[in-house]
Parts: sequence; C-alpha cells; structure tokens
Amino acid sequence: MKGLLLPCLLLLFGGQRSSACPHLCSCHGSQVNCSSRHLRSSSLPTHFPAGTTELHLHNNLLTHLPNGLLDDLTSLRFVSLHGNPWVCDCGVLYLRAWLLRQPATLTSHLGVNCSSPPGLRRRLVVYLTEEEVLDSCHYWYCDLALASQVCLFVFVVVQAALLVALLVFLRRFERLTKEARRTKEESFTAGEGLRENEYAPLKDSNF
Repeated sequence: MKGLLLPCLLLLFGGQRSSACPHLCSCHGSQVNCSSRHLRSSSLPTHFPAGTTELHLHNNLLTHLPNGLLDDLTSLRFVSLHGNPWVCDCGVLYLRAWLLRQPATLTSHLGVNCSSPPGLRRRLVVYLTEEEVLDSCHYWYCDLALASQVCLFVFVVVQAALLVALLVFLRRFERLTKEARRTKEESFTAGEGLRENEYAPLKDSNF
C-alpha cells in the first residue's frame, strides 16, 4: 500500500505543476499570455500547461528558445513569437527546427525575423538554410576568437610594460647603490686624510 502511495502523490503534484500557470504569465483556460513581460531567454518559464492551445510570447527580449521548450505542447494551435530580437546563430537551431515541423496553418513563423548577425538581419528564421545558420555560428566563433586575441594582446602588452618598468627600477636601484657606495668610500677616504693632517703637527713637534 505504501509502495503505491508515493507514485500517486508524484502523479498528483506533477499534474498540478504541469497545469499551473507560469510565473509572470496570465492564463485564461488553455490560453497562456506571456507577451510584453520583458522576458529574456534566461527568464522564460521552463514549462507551460500541457493542454495549452494558444501561447503568446511576442514583444519580449527573447534571443532564442531553450531546447525542447515547446515539444510537449501537442495541443498548440497558435503561437506568437514576433517582436523579439532573435539572434540567428547556433542558438536559433531549435526554433528553426520547431517552426519547420509545424503545419502551414500554424502561422507561428510570421514576424520571427533575425535581429543579428548583420548578414541575416530581417530574414525570417524559418527560411534560413542550414548553411546560413552554420555560417552564423562561425561568425559568432570568429567574434569570440577575435575578442580572445585582443584580450591576450592586451595582457602581453601589460606584462611587457611591467617587465620594462621592473628593469628600469632595478637599473636605477643599482645606480643609486653604486653612488651611495662611492660616496661612502669618498667620505671614508676624506676622513682618513683629515686625521693624517691633524696628526702631522704632533709628529713635527716631537722632533
């Protein structure tokens, strides 16, 4: 009996969680409205009610959709994704694949335009070829590689400047040490000469 209790509780609470309205969204029956909430891809709900038929995600700050986000929503009849700054690099592959799987009657692709990179700006995501997406991935990696090289160059320049400053300091310290040693020797020599001059009259008087 106890063995059946835990699965029943998991099923009960799991069903409640899957039917709950996501945070920051509003729900009316099977319609979920998450539009104009300043949502980013990182703050997007991780799940939606299983029976959702309409999902509004337009006019947010979404750059990509997390992998698998919409796969379990088999009852969807309408999705609005326009008005988001979609970045058409490797992160757009899931959204593109999901749009391609949708029937022609589901006009989710309308208004889903690339915001970047510059070469793909204003292009519809659903009409991007796989080669274009892969090229955009290379574009992103090139930017990352360039940024890394710039950071490495700045690091090397800073290290070289510190090394030069250290060498200048050591040379100056060595020069000051030599001058101090020479001054000390000259002072000692002058002191010896002064003592000899002081004792000279005494020697003459003894004779």
